This record gives sequence, structure tokens and C-alpha cells, in this order.
Amino acid sequence: MKKIQELRNKKSRLCIGLMSGTSLDGIDAVMVRITGHGIQTEINEEKFKTYPYPSKVRQRLLEIVENNTLCIEEVCKMNFLLGNLFADAALKLINECGYTPADIDLIGSHGQTLWHAPVKENYLGFDISSTLQLGEGAVIAEKTKSLTISDFRVRDVAAGGQGAPLVPYTEYLLYGGKEHNVCLLNLGGIANITILEKDAPLSKLIAFDTGPANMLIDKAVSILTGGIHTYDKDGEMASAGKFSADLFSFICENDNYTFSPPPKTTGREKYSASYASKILNYAKWHAISDNDVIRTLSEYTAWTVAYSIEHYSPVKIDTLIVNGGGASNPAIMAALKEKCRGCTVMTGWQAGINPDAKEATAFAILANEALFESENNALGATGAEHQVVMGKFNFGC
Repeated sequence: MKKIQELRNKKSRLCIGLMSGTSLDGIDAVMVRITGHGIQTEINEEKFKTYPYPSKVRQRLLEIVENNTLCIEEVCKMNFLLGNLFADAALKLINECGYTPADIDLIGSHGQTLWHAPVKENYLGFDISSTLQLGEGAVIAEKTKSLTISDFRVRDVAAGGQGAPLVPYTEYLLYGGKEHNVCLLNLGGIANITILEKDAPLSKLIAFDTGPANMLIDKAVSILTGGIHTYDKDGEMASAGKFSADLFSFICENDNYTFSPPPKTTGREKYSASYASKILNYAKWHAISDNDVIRTLSEYTAWTVAYSIEHYSPVKIDTLIVNGGGASNPAIMAALKEKCRGCTVMTGWQAGINPDAKEATAFAILANEALFESENNALGATGAEHQVVMGKFNFGC
């Protein structure tokens, strides 16, 4: 077993980052070599790959999060099942990179969010905030024999934070202190932005979820095509449709999230299947075509980003860098360029970033920071009362 101090003393560490987001597509796994820590952090990506969930697992996860029905027994089983799947993804990546498990210094695993309720609610007479990610870190450590740091969000929530977004801290380490005001946008299931003011310290970082990205679009496509398609490949449906002002107004009237100030986070709890169905029912009764629905939802995603930058950024943004699956959607990218005319809009690839690997890489970095006992949450992103060291340790042996 590699000791903590031994790992800290190494010039660089071979690390794996594991992540599964709100789209529930599968497990993103990245192999990176990390040199240093804190603002001296340097990253060299070796390989990134997504390992899809088995269809039965994905379907059950969707049923669970959309219907909010799960017994204690299944929570227990799903936690260990996902731990095994995350471990298997790590082992496959190790093999594909030509390494052995003994070569790996550290694994950082986000897990799979099952429920996220960071705003305090009354429960049995107590005001409680909570978040739950499954994918047991002990299982990953046991199967890979590697130090595994996981379950990051709970520590920030315990400190009064939203438990999200967590990626902005790593974005500051890698991209902060530049000569321009940069906004990093991630378009996964949910859209989130990080605003990095030029030459500003971490304390001035601002980050939050702006609203839905691919989540509503994917669900709408799935319903409208009877499950034949699960997303708008290359933005084809949106590009073939026209913007519906009536549907856009209906969505705005039924979505107050965008208009609330940060810090804030959201997820499938807000933009659920029932919410998508409500939008589609309106479209049906008003004879709005399927392509027009997808076009309008795509433009709504871009509009929430533009609105958020205009109203909640303290500085004028010079460059907007787009990552995540939505960066590969020409319809969304075109809408962003039209609505964010005051700045340069580019994809992560154009900025030298692998947009697909960005979030998985972030959890490798967060694990590396936890290894050094570095406080690895950004208060301007999560709204926590103070900085904390996030991540639970499970030692490989």
C-alpha cells in the first residue's frame, strides 16, 4: 500500500478521475498525470473514455430519479453495484493504457448523484440539507488496490454549501490568473458556468448552474421519437425546426430557477421527466412541431446562459469557452454565439481543452488536492460558510 507521504513526495502522480453526470449515460474515466498541487498543478491527459452503463442499470437509475421511488434495500444494492461498475471502468482504462493497477497512485471518483437537496427543508422537525452520491469508494479501492478518494459533495453541504458546482475550484487552478475575463461553460445534463475575472484570487470566483442544458432536450427527443433516439445528434432536429416564441414564453413562465441569484444549483429534481412532459403537452395543444420544440429548447439553454452572464457576472466576459456534450451540438453553439455577441464563443477543443474529459479530470484534481489536505471547495461557487477538504479516503491494499 502506498503511503500518503510517499505519494506526496512523488514528482508526479498517475491518477484516474471517474465521473457520471445527470445524463446517466455511463462512467467517464480519464487517465492523467498530475504534477504539483494548488496553483502549481499541471495536468497531462493520457486517455479518456466513456464506459456506458448496462442498459438495465441506466433504465433503473432513470426510473429511480424520475419517479423518486426507491427502498432502502435497493439503495444499498445500487451503491455497491455502481461501486463495482466504477471500479471496472478504472480497471479497463488501466489495461487500455498499458498499465497495471500497481502503477496507479490515486483515483478520484464523483459517483452517481441519486438525489441532491442542498436547500434546507423541514424533516421530522429539523431543517436539513442533503445530497447522496452512490458508487461505493471502498469497492473501487478493493478492486483496484488503489487509494480512492470519493463522495466529495457531502462535506461542502455539511459546511452550509450547495455541494455544487465543484469543478470551478479546479478551473481556477488550471485557468485562473489570466489576462482576460473568461467564462467556462459546461453543457452536460445541466448547464453551469464559472466566471474567472482576470488577475483575481480564488475568493472572487463565481460559479453556478444556469439551468437545463441537454437534460430537457434529451428527454423531449426520447419522448417524441418513441425512444428511437435519446438525444439530438449533431443538433439535426433543432436545425430543422424554427424557434417558437409562444413555447419559449411558456417555459419561462414555468421556470423561476433562472431568475434566482447565485449561489444556486439544480438538477433532475427540477428539470424532471414530468417537467418535460408538461412542455410537450403545451406544444401538442398549440400544434408546435417536434423539430420546433427541440429548436426552442436548444435556444432556451443558450438564453439561460446569456441571461446569467448578463445579470450575475460582475465583469464583462471576453471569452466564453464551452465544454461538455452540448459543445458538440451545432444548434446550441449557434444560439450561444447569437445571444452572447459581446464575447468570443469557442469550444474547449478550440481552447486546447478536452471538453469531454473536463469533469472527470476535475475529480482527479480534487482527489490530488485532498491528498495534500488542501481545502478544495470554492466559496463563490458553492456558498459554503468556510473552506473544507472534500473527499472520503479508502486505502487500497
